[in-house]
Amino acid sequence: MKRMVFAPLLLMLPVVLLFAAANPGVEPLPEPLSNNAVAILKVKGQLELFSMMGIGPKKTWDAVSNAAYQLDADSGKVYSVHAVPGTAGRVGAMAVGAANHVYLMGGYVLFQGGGMAVPDVGKYEPANDRWFRQNDMLVAVGEAVIGVYRDRYIYLVGGRTNGGPVTDVQMYDLEKNRWSKATPIGTAVFGHAGALVGDTIVYVDGAVRNSEGNSPRFVASDECWSGKINHHDPTKIEWTKLPAHPGTGRFRIAAGESEKDEMIYFSGGSDNPHDNAGLGYDGKPSEPSPVTFAFNLRTRKWETIDENIPNPTMDHRGLLVTKTNLVMIGGMEKGQAVTAKIRVLSKEAKPKSVVTGPTSP
Repeated sequence: MKRMVFAPLLLMLPVVLLFAAANPGVEPLPEPLSNNAVAILKVKGQLELFSMMGIGPKKTWDAVSNAAYQLDADSGKVYSVHAVPGTAGRVGAMAVGAANHVYLMGGYVLFQGGGMAVPDVGKYEPANDRWFRQNDMLVAVGEAVIGVYRDRYIYLVGGRTNGGPVTDVQMYDLEKNRWSKATPIGTAVFGHAGALVGDTIVYVDGAVRNSEGNSPRFVASDECWSGKINHHDPTKIEWTKLPAHPGTGRFRIAAGESEKDEMIYFSGGSDNPHDNAGLGYDGKPSEPSPVTFAFNLRTRKWETIDENIPNPTMDHRGLLVTKTNLVMIGGMEKGQAVTAKIRVLSKEAKPKSVVTGPTSP
């Protein structure tokens, strides 16, 4: 299927220039989308970014999209690619680039009065604009942390199924198209954020059941965890608790990894777990956190990148990391407004402002 050009980003600029700075001139997606799955992949040597499905500005069950977009950093254009197969779009799905394909997993199908987690797994082949159905996951979940190991094993950590949050860790062997259970996590959680670098998974926060009762149903978690994958048996993971991260974001933070930097980056999110309309489970509207931070795998320490990014966003499924920048596609801005913007943030730590007293004459 031939790709349709919707809008230029920055015409004919190479990838190094296109994402070389937090450029406000980057064109938006053709439609505002939040809680959309995102992925990054090299296709024929060129860096490509993907956005799939999500919910539109009405934030109602019938505002969910099954559209898929490809952002070609080399040509500087946004393409509409073959829509995600199925009769309905999804929110809260997970996506990752691996072995020359984008794998799209799970999420929720919404309907009037509710929603349902689905076990669907799709493999998208960008070179030929084709989708292939893969074996269903063992446990249908949305809003899990996703990561890929050795360009072969895809992990889904936690997430929310139809019965609530789970502790399951599911591992998919893409070469064998086969699922296995891996070492579970200790606390059932969804809407958490994290990624996988080398043999290590890191995830933070999310929402857990309220142990004090049913009002609100879910509350924010402040737990941070690291999991080391066994080199001989990839289903075995050693989980270790980490200290608290910088900032107050707790739910649907954007997270993404850089193998070269040995860093996992986090940005935005909200300290108030919320539904697809941005309304907290406590009945209060949620607002985005302005903090961007990272976990350094070399030092095993947290680092603050920027304490106050302009126009922060929340309601993300991922953060795409390029050579020099962090890219956030869609999400919700202040006032729970769904956006089509493509945000480009610097990976470099912003110097803290220094307050000095008056000097003597």
